[in-house]
Amino acid sequence: MGTIPTIAIDAMGGDHAPSEVVEGALKAQEAFGVKVILVGDPQQIKACIHQNSHQPLPEIVSAEDIVEMHEEPLTAIRRKSKASINVAMDLVKQKQADAVVSAGHSGAAMASALLRLGRLKGIDRPAIGAVLPTLIPKKPVLILDVGANVDCRPKFLEQFAVMGTVYSEYVLGISEPKVGLLNIGEEPSKGNDLAVRTHQMLQDNHQIRFIGNAEGRDVLSGRFDVIVCDGFAGNILLKFAEAVGDVVLQMMKEELTPGLTGKIGTAILRPNLKRMKQRIDHVEHGGGLLLGVAGVCIISHGSSQAATIYNAVRSAKEAVENRVLERISSNYAADTKESTVSGQ
Repeated sequence: MGTIPTIAIDAMGGDHAPSEVVEGALKAQEAFGVKVILVGDPQQIKACIHQNSHQPLPEIVSAEDIVEMHEEPLTAIRRKSKASINVAMDLVKQKQADAVVSAGHSGAAMASALLRLGRLKGIDRPAIGAVLPTLIPKKPVLILDVGANVDCRPKFLEQFAVMGTVYSEYVLGISEPKVGLLNIGEEPSKGNDLAVRTHQMLQDNHQIRFIGNAEGRDVLSGRFDVIVCDGFAGNILLKFAEAVGDVVLQMMKEELTPGLTGKIGTAILRPNLKRMKQRIDHVEHGGGLLLGVAGVCIISHGSSQAATIYNAVRSAKEAVENRVLERISSNYAADTKESTVSGQ
């Protein structure tokens, strides 16, 4: 690998693969100065490339199989060693690529990353981090975990907080990120046993700036930069937030379009509406970064189209260039021999 980040793209993953995946990857390669490697069926990929005029032409690596969305992830990953997601992960393992982007089966992507890349030293469970907008412009909030771990122990959430702090600071550009614990109340004694025990551990961890519990109404307020929770609550929160964004956009479209006045108002407000859509649309961030594995891996929505893949490649490039893996390893190594002794 050279100084130019190399991103392996699972070209066969997702509802609109390979056409939308290839288009987004080609646009990203041209715009961001990265090298992309398209992994999958060479014949299908070449047919998609011919429909696009972007240069330079990408490298193609053949993969003989695909993990279907209905398959049990771990079983499929082990049985289909030449599946596109496995081949893409192997490229990172073999140092032929710096990162992987996939819009395919998210469980399969996580299983493949764990089996082929392994966990970072000191990390017990990886977490998927999702970036959401807040009421404060250009000040997003990172939520993790949003689906990798349905059940968690306190030390897992503590590790999520450390990893999230690194990502927020070095990729999202937030100085001294403020960390919160998703809970049903502000008081340290609120919540279930997991929340109470985790609260104390986060409070004792001097490597993060923990400012207390975050209630549901606080998530998008801009008060917090990183919010940690188990994957069960986080996945519900993420999908609800995405649905709210879609509902808001649809309601605005319906209210602004009727009649001549509505059309004139829409024309005047179009630049503002476009900026608003960019702030609340999950497409803008491309997907979630799987933090805690020994390789950069962006997991995008199964419904991803070209714009999502384009932004996923951008996110992968930023994670590589900002040395997120190295920073997590060094930050965590300096952390909590003492804070992980109790409550584990």
